[in-house]
Amino acid sequence: MAGGTSRRVVAESLAEERAYVLAMGGFALELAGGTLVTNERIPVPRFNFVQEVRAGRERQTAFFEKTLDHYFQRAIRPTFRLAEPVAPYLAETLTRLGFRPRPEPLALLAATGPLAAAASPGTTRAARPEELDLLVAFWAGEPERDELRRAIDVVWNHPDPDESLVPLLATEDGRPVAAALLYRRGPTAGLHGVATQPAARGRGHATALVVGALRTVGAPPPEGWAIWDESGRLSRRLAPLGFTTIARWRVYELAPDAELAIPPPGPPGPPRWRPPRRPRTG
Repeated sequence: MAGGTSRRVVAESLAEERAYVLAMGGFALELAGGTLVTNERIPVPRFNFVQEVRAGRERQTAFFEKTLDHYFQRAIRPTFRLAEPVAPYLAETLTRLGFRPRPEPLALLAATGPLAAAASPGTTRAARPEELDLLVAFWAGEPERDELRRAIDVVWNHPDPDESLVPLLATEDGRPVAAALLYRRGPTAGLHGVATQPAARGRGHATALVVGALRTVGAPPPEGWAIWDESGRLSRRLAPLGFTTIARWRVYELAPDAELAIPPPGPPGPPRWRPPRRPRTG
């Protein structure tokens, strides 16, 4: 995939991901240095993250203070996404603030040609309305389950114009083993929340679910398919089908025992910028 095409696919994928969080009841706040994606009703990292951190060295203090104040006031633990290669000064600042990188980067996979067939011991189909509770159990623990269920129900059954959400299930011997959400907004589509039951992993269910989901969209977009991989498993599974990694982000998150507080800035220093002085007259 050519460099210009890759950049367009990345930009479109980032915009689609924001639209997905907004559809689920969230909002996005764009600051100089990054975009704050937030969902107060579902306070989990998947819906609360800083997308494309790009703050400059001399302006990062103001950016991180505004960002942490935004999330900490809401008692939300955000994650920060830093495009690889990561700027060392951003990594150092986040580490000082108590954030640590996840073992696996977040990857964006893309395929431009026809998708190869994916073998699976089960079948893939659209979920039925009465299976909503079963679906939600794939993604949410007890504290967030009701709000996630409500959000999916609203977008699934009451979408905005030019929008749709299709929950998908992979089953084996009649038992649900994998699930995902296919979200469409205008000409773009994204597959979110690809999850497999632990006992069923490694047998191709998620791979078949991805291929089946993308084929339900119809013809591929002019610049090909794109899908997110948070764990590294999809990258390995989808490579034989024609997917390659076109971008990576290192995801920084707080430890479970970290306090939601901004550390003191340290001893005062000289100002980093001074306004120009007016020339003396007379």
